Amino acid sequence: MSQAKADSKIRILLVDDHLVLRSGLRALLNMESDFDVVGEASNGIEAVKLAETLRPDIIVMDVSMPEMDGLKAAEEIQSLDLQSKIVMLTVHADEQYLFQTLKAGASGYVHKSSADSELIDAIRTANRGDVFLYPSAIKKLLGEYLRGESREADDKDPLTNREREVLKATVEGYTNNEIAEQLVISPKTVDTYRQRIMEKLNLHHRSELIRYALKRGYLVPGD
Repeated sequence: MSQAKADSKIRILLVDDHLVLRSGLRALLNMESDFDVVGEASNGIEAVKLAETLRPDIIVMDVSMPEMDGLKAAEEIQSLDLQSKIVMLTVHADEQYLFQTLKAGASGYVHKSSADSELIDAIRTANRGDVFLYPSAIKKLLGEYLRGESREADDKDPLTNREREVLKATVEGYTNNEIAEQLVISPKTVDTYRQRIMEKLNLHHRSELIRYALKRGYLVPGD
């Protein structure tokens, strides 16, 4: 009976290089009846070893630590396929750390200044399989997304339909004469189109044309 109750708890590994902070977090988390802090680590190397041994449900981990930081540790833990969810703690407001954390596979991102009020929610959210971000992190993520949308809108394809046809045929390896025959134009006109394409795209080599065509989806493999 008691074992079944224990098994229903969320098993947590705490990782931070500051003992005082770890002790405070342990005390905070142990106040929750459904939490069980099963281990502590002071750096990323210890975290990876303990994660593999303990297989916790949640790993609460600092971003900045000696020997191995939280980002590297998160990547290594993810590669072990332990199914453990990672909630990162940070003192950084820089959005760079937010994006690096998400790329490393973390399921939560909590600023240390608000850990007392948000960490518990972050742990439960991550345990459900969702992602938790503190409010200002959400704003930053949304802002970056909107900037990306704006950049994409500004990056419209400048080529005409005929120029796209010449580009596609060129990167597929057709000669000027073959392209001219396909499009019912002269080889000299093909050269003119190709030169115009290179100028518009500020490209100088055929390899760059191929990369551009792939990026734009002009080269879709057939079935």
